[in-house]
Amino acid sequence: MTNPPPKPRSFWLWLARLPLRLLKGLFGWLLALLILFEEWGWEPLQRALAWVGRLPGLRWLEERIRALPPYAALALFLLPTVMLLPVKLLALWLIGQGQVLSGTLVILGAKLVGTTAVARLFTLTRPALMQLAWFARLYTRWIDCKEALLTQVRASWPWRLGRVLKRRWKRRLRRFGHS
Repeated sequence: MTNPPPKPRSFWLWLARLPLRLLKGLFGWLLALLILFEEWGWEPLQRALAWVGRLPGLRWLEERIRALPPYAALALFLLPTVMLLPVKLLALWLIGQGQVLSGTLVILGAKLVGTTAVARLFTLTRPALMQLAWFARLYTRWIDCKEALLTQVRASWPWRLGRVLKRRWKRRLRRFGHS
């Protein structure tokens, strides 16, 4: 038994909703890429800056940052974003001048520096930030959304294939190292 063809009205409704579904799918993939960057980049960068933070002068500074009240911690947490805006504008100007490679490298460098700074600052200011009810609510929503999206991404065939290939390469590298 075959399904009956869609009624003309439902077809037009389906067609009208298609751009929204496509945008939602694109947004989902962009969000997944952001979350994967955070998962793979945030922690290692934060650990690297934590190692630097063990230096005597920086240890003192980190203790002062941990002692900040909530809104001062929020201002400090947002500071790298504001400070890197002129650098990103410079990168866009370079791209506009035809120096695409230079502009792209500046953007990537600014993203790396900014992510590293924000990761460390968030670790240091998180207790103070979580005292702000609205921040704690948004953070909880973000974590829930991130976990749901990660569950979907980890169930996808590209992710599973990547995990299989990663295991194979690790085994080969171990065998190569023991040869």
